[in-house]
This record gives sequence, structure tokens and C-alpha cells, in this order.
Amino acid sequence: MSSSSTYPVRLTGGDDLGRSRLTVLFRLVLLIPHVLALMLYGLAAFIAVIAAWFVALVTGRVLPPRHDFLASYVRYSAYVIAYAAILTDPFPPFNGDAPYAVTVEIDAPVPQNRLTVLFRAVLVLPCMVLLGYVLDPLLALIAVGCWFVALVTGRVPAGLQRVGRWILRFRVRSYAYVLLVNPRYPSFGGDPAEGSLPADQASLPPLP
Repeated sequence: MSSSSTYPVRLTGGDDLGRSRLTVLFRLVLLIPHVLALMLYGLAAFIAVIAAWFVALVTGRVLPPRHDFLASYVRYSAYVIAYAAILTDPFPPFNGDAPYAVTVEIDAPVPQNRLTVLFRAVLVLPCMVLLGYVLDPLLALIAVGCWFVALVTGRVPAGLQRVGRWILRFRVRSYAYVLLVNPRYPSFGGDPAEGSLPADQASLPPLP
């Protein structure tokens, strides 16, 4: 269980700036099997969260097996988004519980307020609007920029990587909240445990 000063959903890793030009060139093709898998996974997660929602309304808790499944989906979706946005280089595993270049750490399930569970879809709406109209389009632009730079240099700019990782972290937290994996409202702030880019990038301004 996390302390009050540590957000219960943390994004670590993603500090390697090196990229394979070949896999960057064919990134959209390589993504196809993951897009299909994510669609199927997402359908199962949708069914699971409906069941978890009814249980949480009655008991104030998400049962551990349901929590673990939904947490695995949140992690896997982060892997796919990170790979699509050129924020990572290795091909992602088809399993949210497997290790990857970025790691989504999610604390164990805790009691949840039934009232916030009841209105969770409404409460998360500002986050989803921000993602849909501002942050996701910005992440797409970052992906395009990283794609062109990586094709030429075999690396991505540290600044783009930093902002992309920040957006991904907020995206993961928002989906963890709406999927009842975490009862705390999505936060922009980072935690010391999440780390930063290597020391040679220390001159870059910190993320908000």
C-alpha cells in the first residue's frame, strides 16, 4: 500500500534514447498485431470493469483477481502506446505482466469510496477531454518528431522523450482511475521513485 505522498500508479524506465532505424521505419507495420491484441484485451477489460463496478458499489472494493486483470491491461496498453510513440525501442510483450522498457507500477487494491465509484465515469471526464483534445494529439506530434529524428540519428531527442513520458504517465493514471484500479484522482506530478532521464540530460527543465 502506498503512502499519501506516493501516487499509487507510477511510470518508470523509458530513459534509453537509442533507437533501431529499421524498426522505427517499419513501426506502424510492427504495431498491427499489438493493435489487434489491444482491441481484444480492451473488450475483456470493458466487461471486467463493469463487473468490478457493481461489486465495488456494494463492497467498496475491487476484488484482487479483477484488480490484477485490469492492472495488467493498463500496463499492456502503456507498452503499446510507448512503442507506437517511439518512446521505447524493444518490441513489446503481449502480456501486461511481463517486464518491458517502461514499467507501470501499480499498488495493491485498497478500499474505494462508493460514491466516487458510482460517479467515476463523470469524475474522470475532464482528464479524458484533456487527453483527447490536447495531450494525445501532442503525443502524436512527438511520435512524428521522434520518428524523423530517429531515422536520421538512431536516437530520439531527450526533450521529446521527457514530454512524451510525462503524457504517457498521465494517460496511464487516468485509465487506471476510470478502470477502478486506483481510487486516487489522476495527478500530473511525478514521484522520486519514477526516476528521470540520465544525468547527462540534467540541464533539461523538469516536467510539470
